Amino acid sequence: MINGALLASSFVTLFVIMDPVGTVPIFLSLTSGRSVETTRKAAWQSVLVSFGVISVFAFFGQAILHYLGITLASLQCAGGLLLLLVALQLLTGTHGEQKAVGDTNIALVPLGTPLLAGPGAIAATMVFARQVHGLDDFLAVSIGFVGVHVILWLMMRFSLPILKVIHESGVMLVTRISGLLLAAIAVQMIENAVIAFIESA
Repeated sequence: MINGALLASSFVTLFVIMDPVGTVPIFLSLTSGRSVETTRKAAWQSVLVSFGVISVFAFFGQAILHYLGITLASLQCAGGLLLLLVALQLLTGTHGEQKAVGDTNIALVPLGTPLLAGPGAIAATMVFARQVHGLDDFLAVSIGFVGVHVILWLMMRFSLPILKVIHESGVMLVTRISGLLLAAIAVQMIENAVIAFIESA
C-alpha cells in the first residue's frame, strides 16, 4: 500500500515551492512575442527539464554535490543570482530584444531551471529521497512529484487563453509585475543562502 502521508507531504511541499499558479505570469512574460507552437513547446519542454533535473538530484544529489565540493547553500545562491539577472531583464524590458530574435530556448533556462527545478525544489527532493525505504515510499514520492509536474504543464499549456484576453499590453504589465516578484524570490534565495553560510561558519 502506498504511503499516503508521504505522498501528501511530498506533493504539497513541492507544489508550494514550485508554485504552478505563480509560474503562469512569468511564463507569459518569457514567451511573449513567440508563436503559439513555440509557446506550447516551451511548456512541455520546461516541465521535462524540471522533472529530469529533480529526478537526477533525487537519486544522485548528495553524491554530485559532495563530489564537486558544493554545498546546498552555494547552489541556492547561484540559482538566486541567475534568477535576479532574469528579473532585471523583465523589469528593464531588455528581455524583449532576446524574444524578438527567438534563438534562445527559455524552456531550459530560466524556466526549467532554476525557476521550476530550483534550489528549493532540489533540496526538498533530496530530503524526501532520504525518507524512501521501500517500494511503497518510492511510489508515494514519485506520484507526488509527477502530480505537481502535470499541474505545472497544465497551467502553462492553458496560459495561452489568458494571453488572448489580456493582449500584448496586458503582458507588458504582467512582465513588470513578474520581474518584481521574481526579483523578490531571487533575493530571498540569496538571503537564505547567506544565512546558511553564516550558520555553518
